[in-house]
Amino acid sequence: MQASRARLFKEYKEVQREKVADPDIQLVCDDTNIFKWTALIKGPSETPFEGGIFQLAFAVPEQYPLQPPQVRFLTKIFHPNVHFKTGEICLDILKNAWSPAWTLQSVCRAIIALMAHPEPDSPLNCDSGNLLRSGDLRGYYSMARMYTRLAAMPKKG
Repeated sequence: MQASRARLFKEYKEVQREKVADPDIQLVCDDTNIFKWTALIKGPSETPFEGGIFQLAFAVPEQYPLQPPQVRFLTKIFHPNVHFKTGEICLDILKNAWSPAWTLQSVCRAIIALMAHPEPDSPLNCDSGNLLRSGDLRGYYSMARMYTRLAAMPKKG
């Protein structure tokens, strides 16, 4: 547990230094628990998520970095690899392809990449996956865009 605290503290210091370097990711550690983090990530450009700000919740295990963090979307998102109700993310690096070389920041980068390049063949959101698998890009984009507008964009006025 001491090693995981030291690693997380090191990542915390890195995040403080990189705030300006990576404007797409804002990682914040809970004030009272170093094993709980949140992130705000910007939807990638030229995707239906562009212009949206999506909140992620990280639950970091005491065996970190030997075990991956549990990460989920708190912001509703229409994406084949994200469970619509729970926000659970289907991403290999959060499961069987995890490596201690990954950091919370690089996990955020991988999630942004997944947003831009969905994997419809392993869907957690079947409706979204089916639209993409059937070639209905217009349907997928319009649904994803609608949920981005409803859940991830600041309200005007």
